[in-house]
Amino acid sequence: MRIEIIDAAERDIEDGYNFYERQSPGLGFYFLDSIYSDIDSLIYFGGIHIEIYGYHRLLSKRFPFSVYYKIDEDIVKIFAVLDNRRNPSWIRKRLTTN
Repeated sequence: MRIEIIDAAERDIEDGYNFYERQSPGLGFYFLDSIYSDIDSLIYFGGIHIEIYGYHRLLSKRFPFSVYYKIDEDIVKIFAVLDNRRNPSWIRKRLTTN
């Protein structure tokens, strides 16, 4: 399998990086390493996660973020990387407008 991250998900990751980098210098880079490691695990484990609003949801191991993805043949397509602390109705709206 290969992984494809759409532009909106890249912006989500960038927003997470900026948030954590403001909290403590260097924490943003740790966030990126962790999130991309979680995403890379989808090469092996893609499709085993619970489905929410039509997307599989991978919970990040280190940060309160979820990776929302779909599988199309041999491609894992990442649609969103969202902070779990957001209002659930905001998350639902964000996912149903993709």
